[in-house]
Amino acid sequence: MASLFKLTFLGTGGSWPTPGRAMPAIVLQVDSVVNLLDCGEGTQKQLMKSALSFMDIDNVFISHFHGDHFIGLIGLVQSMSFNDRKKPLTVFCPEMGSRILSNALSVGYYRLNFDITVRELDPGTEYDLGEFTVTAMKADHPVPAYSYRFNEKDLVKIDRSKVDALGVPDKLIETIRKNGFTEHKGIKYTLDQISAGIRKGRSVVYSGDTRPMQDEMSGFAKDADVLIHETTTDSSFEPKVNEFGHCSSGQAASIAKAANVKRFYLFHYSPRIGDLRVLEKEARTIFQESYLSKELLEYSVPFGSVPAKSDS
Repeated sequence: MASLFKLTFLGTGGSWPTPGRAMPAIVLQVDSVVNLLDCGEGTQKQLMKSALSFMDIDNVFISHFHGDHFIGLIGLVQSMSFNDRKKPLTVFCPEMGSRILSNALSVGYYRLNFDITVRELDPGTEYDLGEFTVTAMKADHPVPAYSYRFNEKDLVKIDRSKVDALGVPDKLIETIRKNGFTEHKGIKYTLDQISAGIRKGRSVVYSGDTRPMQDEMSGFAKDADVLIHETTTDSSFEPKVNEFGHCSSGQAASIAKAANVKRFYLFHYSPRIGDLRVLEKEARTIFQESYLSKELLEYSVPFGSVPAKSDS
């Protein structure tokens, strides 16, 4: 189980940037693995303002191929090459992503110094990425679009008193935890003998752009520690916001409540919305644990079921 499960919001706007709001991009760190969720225009500049380095990114998850969600990847990849990156990069995306990215990443004259793997994910399939898994769900948007769920793997806790009583050498504990048993000097030790139960892994769900999917999304995000759901406008813009493939803050908060998530972050604000407190107020009338995402806001997802103190 990871010691670090941390979100950093780089850009929280939608459609086009404004002076105080960048295009969609979020970093999810799982220990040393750095995952970028969407990569809107200006993402590398936002990374430079943070404590993160664009050279450390391992995986990019693109929700869909509207420009505000992926155009920043062109400049980011070229900057990585200019800085002599050698580490491979994996880009996860919806269908048709390989063709689109092949064209996009061929823009301009530069030499690519590292390998890029593009993986078009199958919705509903759980993919094992080491310390965590990822599952995609089809979103309801005018173009092929995904929502993503990131699940940290559960950890079997070890009872120190049982370890000491059995005389299990400390150097064997991780082998037992990984394999379920081991033998040492003719003695077989099993995980059941030293287990103290399961520590449930943490989870983050990212909606991408979508119309309201009350039943599907609440099921997909069920009991998640964090739901990041698009809230393009407040409910006064319904049903027009839905016609364009988006949600209001009230609709997203209803999904968060139905999903029983611990914390809901509003995200993907229309540039036409100046005062975001209107969105937050509407969301909190439905689901109290609603918070505004903001540029460069960091949130370390805690263990356990108690909601963290407000940072808004």
